[in-house]
Amino acid sequence: MYGVIRVVRLAFEVYFWIIIARALLSWFRPGVRTRWLRRLNEVLYDLTEPVLAPLRRMLPDTGGFDFSPVVAVVLLSLLERLVVRLLVILI
Repeated sequence: MYGVIRVVRLAFEVYFWIIIARALLSWFRPGVRTRWLRRLNEVLYDLTEPVLAPLRRMLPDTGGFDFSPVVAVVLLSLLERLVVRLLVILI
């Protein structure tokens, strides 16, 4: 029973860190990146863009600063709490 909850929490935590890693990597200029860093950035982009792109479209323009990772982390945290509570009730 608690194994399922632990797996769900781990999945949310891993995705949280993937979003954080993408946000941090965006601070580096593209020309400075090494080949493996570029590849890592591509993988992180592919994993996070389905969540961040809709948020970015909904948020107002902030003059070059992207708040979508911050909003995504907050929403993921709320969604995690909701899912875990539902699992506790259902299991």
